[in-house]
Parts: sequence; structure tokens; C-alpha cells
Amino acid sequence: MRFIHTSDWQLGKPFGRAPEQARAALLEARLDAIDALAAAARREGAGFALVAGDVFDSPEPGDRIYRQALTRMKAAADIRWVLLPGNHDPARADGLWSRLASEAPDTVIVCLEPQPIELAEGYWLLPAPLQYKRTQDDPTAWFDHAETPAGVKRIGLAHGPIRDFGSSTAATNLIAPDRARRAGLAYLALGDWHGRREIDALTHYSGTPEPDDFDREVSGVALRVDLAGEMPDVTQVGIGRYHWMSESWSLASAAELDGLLANLAPGIERQHLVLRLRLSGLLTLAERVALRDRLESELAHEVRWLDLNLDDLYARPTDADLADIDANGVLRVAAERLQALSATEDAAGKRAAAALERLYVEQRRADRLEAR
Repeated sequence: MRFIHTSDWQLGKPFGRAPEQARAALLEARLDAIDALAAAARREGAGFALVAGDVFDSPEPGDRIYRQALTRMKAAADIRWVLLPGNHDPARADGLWSRLASEAPDTVIVCLEPQPIELAEGYWLLPAPLQYKRTQDDPTAWFDHAETPAGVKRIGLAHGPIRDFGSSTAATNLIAPDRARRAGLAYLALGDWHGRREIDALTHYSGTPEPDDFDREVSGVALRVDLAGEMPDVTQVGIGRYHWMSESWSLASAAELDGLLANLAPGIERQHLVLRLRLSGLLTLAERVALRDRLESELAHEVRWLDLNLDDLYARPTDADLADIDANGVLRVAAERLQALSATEDAAGKRAAAALERLYVEQRRADRLEAR
């Protein structure tokens, strides 16, 4: 028995903060991950793909997302797909999962009931589908007493946090960390945690196959699991297209940007990079404007999505900066007043600094138009 363990596809995830083009690309990449998982299963000689919950981002993903998911799994007819409802897409009566169960081909197994399923001779699956988004019960508790033929290997499939992660008594869908041992499982495939994590030799989170946020632990992978031996042989398999990266750079001058950009994400193609960039430091007003223009007009178009934050990159206007706004006139008076107000670090100071920068940009733009 060799299979692919994956979870948290969250098909239809909206990525609401991203620009429109980036949203569309990230949404499509999650669908493309189905094809990538099928290709990985073939390469690894795995006949099954076990999806440990949150196949969809909501119980109503929309017709296109639903149809794309089903069509892609149908196309990979050499792989058997085992789908489990999670907390994002619980198995509501007469909803998404009932429709999927009625329309899915034989190669797509929809786990709607907590009851054993024979996957292959000698291997039985114990699924723990979620009926509700939140429950105070351990959805895997029934594994301990589940009846399966003697001598078979039992595989658990569930969605929820292990108690070791957690912190609060309000946590829901909690799974006992020793469930695999207590239930006599050969392997426990878990979803919910979006980063790949090993709880013990028998219990693993695969993480989401396509990364979906910054500062995750390892994601963009699936797990190839081989149960031929005494203990499971678990190997990470790369699936994801996009790399999500957070960088914080402190600048003493705008000239430092060249080196930082040159060493950004080596080995990753820019079009596959989702970058959160936070800049801090103190520059002249002219430097800050030039740096911002370069990042927004160049880097932002090279990467898939640039989440840029310049809140802690301060400008200290020089006499030359102010002269560029206006040598002696009324705009110079306004600029000096804004400069004085921007010396504070409160909200009013930040608004004054932003207004001064805007005044500088607009004056330079007007100068260029007059020079034509």
C-alpha cells in the first residue's frame, strides 16, 4: 500500500487582499494542484490520494470550482481519490457533499459516514468526516473501537488540531495526540494544519499542497506514504507552484536596494514569488520617492504579488528636496509646515509625512510636464 497524503486544498479560496490578477492566478493554482498531485502519485507509484479534509474553502464553492475539481479528478482515472469533509466544507445534509457523492465516478470515494472502508486487500480506512464546522468532540474517538478484520492495517483519515498545538479550551475538533497508538493505526493522515508537521512516526499533517499565506511552516508539499514495512515510510513530495516569502529590510540609503534585490529568493523564478516586503530606515525624501517608484513599477510587476509596506521607512527632507517642491513660494511654506508636523511618530505625523511625499511627487510630475 503506497498512497499520497494531502489536505487543505481549500478550492475557491478568495485571497481577498491580493490584486485581481493575483487572486485569479492563486485561485487557479489551487485547482492545478489536483493535476500536480495526480502526476506525483504516478511518479511515486501511489494508487490512492487521501485528502484529509477541507477539499473546498466553503460548503458553497460555486459551480465552476466544483465542476473543475470533479473534472480534474475524473481525468486522473488511474488514481483513486478519497475525500473527507473538513471544517471549511462540513458534510451538511443535501449540500455539496451529497451532490459530489451522487456525481462522482467510482474512482472518487466520498467519506460521509464514520465507518470503516476497505481500500485494498489487507488495508482498511477509518475516516472521520466533520458534520459541523465546530464540535467539542474528538472526531477520531470512534477509531479505538472500530471493527475491522483481524490482521489488516488500519489507516486513519481526519481533520482537526492535535491537542499539542493548542492553547485554548475553546479549541474545537481536537484530536488526541496518541490516537494512532490507541486505535492500532498503521498511519494517521491529518489535515487542518496548513504546514507539514510530524506528530510522531505514525501521525502526520501534510499541509496544503499550494501555499496560501506568509510565514507558514513547510507547505506546498504532499506526503508519499508507504506501509509495506513495520513502520510507515513517509517522504515529502513538492507540489506547489508559488512560494510565499516575507522579507524585512532596513535601509540606510537607497543604494542598498540593488544588492538586496539581487539576492532576493535565489533559485525561485520571480513570477512564482508572492512577496511580503517590509522596509524600514531613514532616507531623503527624494530617495524614498525613487525607491517606492522602483518597487511599484518594477518589482511589483515581476513577482506574482508584492505586498509592500513602507510605514517604517521614514523620509528626512533635505533643503534640496524642499527646493524641488518650491524654492520660495507658498508650496515651500506648506512643505516646511508638513515637515515640522511629520517629526512626531503619531498618526498625525504619519499623515503629514504622507502628504509631504505626495506634494513632492506631484510637484516633480508637474515639472516634467512643463519641461515637455
